[in-house]
This record gives sequence, C-alpha cells and structure tokens, in this order.
Amino acid sequence: MFDKNIFKSVQFNLPIICVGNLVVGGTGKSPMVELLVDILQHEYNVAILSRGYKRKTKGYILANTNATAIDIGDEPMQFHIKFSNVTVAVGEKRIEAIPQLLFDKPETQLIILDDAFQHRTIKAGLNILLTDYNNLYAHDFYLPTGDLRDDKRSAQRANIIVVTKCPSNLPSTAKQNISKTIHKKPQQHIYFTTIQYGMPYHISARHKTIPITESLEVLLVCGIANPAPLKQFLAKHAKAYYQQSYSDHQIFSIEDLKDIKEKFYTIHATEKIILTTEKDAVRLLKFKEALDDLPIYVIPIHHYFLFDEEPLFTAQVRYFIDNFQLQSTH
Repeated sequence: MFDKNIFKSVQFNLPIICVGNLVVGGTGKSPMVELLVDILQHEYNVAILSRGYKRKTKGYILANTNATAIDIGDEPMQFHIKFSNVTVAVGEKRIEAIPQLLFDKPETQLIILDDAFQHRTIKAGLNILLTDYNNLYAHDFYLPTGDLRDDKRSAQRANIIVVTKCPSNLPSTAKQNISKTIHKKPQQHIYFTTIQYGMPYHISARHKTIPITESLEVLLVCGIANPAPLKQFLAKHAKAYYQQSYSDHQIFSIEDLKDIKEKFYTIHATEKIILTTEKDAVRLLKFKEALDDLPIYVIPIHHYFLFDEEPLFTAQVRYFIDNFQLQSTH
C-alpha cells in the first residue's frame, strides 16, 4: 500500500536515521544505535526514539531521571543510562511521538529511530538495514517457518546494509559473494561487522572491571534473543561457564533473583562471577540493593567494522546529515 502510494509516508524537516531489520530476533540493532550516537553526539543534538518493546506503559514518554526499564523498555533505558546528554523517548505511534519529542526538545537536530524499518508512516532519510551473517534474510523464510517478519523486497528501501556477526577473518571473496546473494542494488552500500566484547564492569560501579580469563568461572544470566555469540566467547575465554536462561526481554522477579543466587552458590570455584548483558542489566537494576554484595558484571558489546570500512560508514552518515533536504514525494 505504501509502495503504491495508497498509504502515505510523512517526512519531517530534520534528518532521521532508521535502524532496523527484516526478522524477529537479534541482529545487533541496539549496538548500531549506540555506535551512531558515539559518532554523532558531540556534533549534533541527537534524540533516540524507540517503541519501548515490552514496557508496561503506553503512549509517548520522554525519559527522565526517574525512568525505569518498566516505564520505557530495556533498550531505551540502556541508551538513557549510557548517554546522559542524548534525548531518549518512546512511543509506539512514532508519527505522533516525533512532533511531541520536537515540542519537548526543540533543540533536537537529528532523530535515530530504533527498530523502525517496518514503520512506513515515517519516511526516514537514511535507512540502515541489519542482517545476521549466520541468517541472511536472502536465505530466510517467513514466520512461522523462519524468522522473516517482512517482505525480502523491502530491503530495496535500505540505503545501507550491514551484515553483522561476521567471523573476524571473513575473506574478501565472501564479502563479494554475500553482496551478490542479497542482491545489493547499485545505490546501496554494504558493510560487514563482527562482534567485539568490551571489558565487563560491575553492575553497581562502572569503574570496577574484571577481565574474562582462563581462571574464571562464569554464571551467564541472560534473556536476549540470540545468546550464541556470547556463549562462544565465554567458551573460548573463560575456564567454564554455566547458564541461567530467560526469555527475551524477561522482566526479572524476586524468585528469579533467588534462583540466580542459588545457581551461583553451587559453583565451587575460587574465582567466579555472574555475568549479564547490558539489556538484562537494566532490568536487574530494580534489585540494586540486593545486588551490591554479588559479583554481578555487565559485558558491553560493539560492532567492529571489517576491511577497515568504519571511516567510510561514518562519512556516509555524516554526508547524509550535512546535506539533508526534504525529498520530493512525487
């Protein structure tokens, strides 16, 4: 309907960058949003607008000092904690949320839409589409057989395609083959990234860090869509790891916390920690007082660009912003 102009898309008079995918599950959208903020926050007044998936509220909410993951969702809360100088808002109807955001924060120069590739009511100026190297959308099937939630042909709307979670030693021949497989259009730019994990920091004190070493045993507590890369990382770098698994976007309860503690105390090791993801950490923070005495560490995750192409990606994003103008609807 949008392609045939039966349904109309609305443009706004400022640069909007959309980050999204074609599938359910994790392709690295949150780390991509964070990468964009890292690149742009010192040059522009940046705002992040998310749906606020699995929050217990509805409608438009502007994050403030009292915000919690229950109010705005785990990913927006993660952004809010990490980037204190960046506006973070949620609203499932983004067409209504953007005017409200611009009213509340008129100094905003740029909006990043988190997970909005399917929200065609807004016409973003720059669409960044992510696809997992291990599950390229070109090879995937539609729900419920596969993970696709959108037509593969929708990928043609992307300005940038990022193949995420690649092996760090991906050969250039594979790069060329993937470009052909996903039928990259001449005007589209394709980049390849691999996962890079940062130094784990204590959930209550970011300055307190600990490396993952061969002498350390780890209880992994996570409720994310695809924990496989993190498990592979721990299998390679830790002495041993055990897993306490939860559903994606799990709202942790007191009973969950008891189970985590009990599981941790069954690990008979001199050096041991509880490790969780940044998304899970924001949902555990409500138990902050109970967590202070536990060695709970949070592991950050980043996109690392292969083939030394991050400068090209950054230049393309900046070029879009600096040369922004409203596109003709005709």
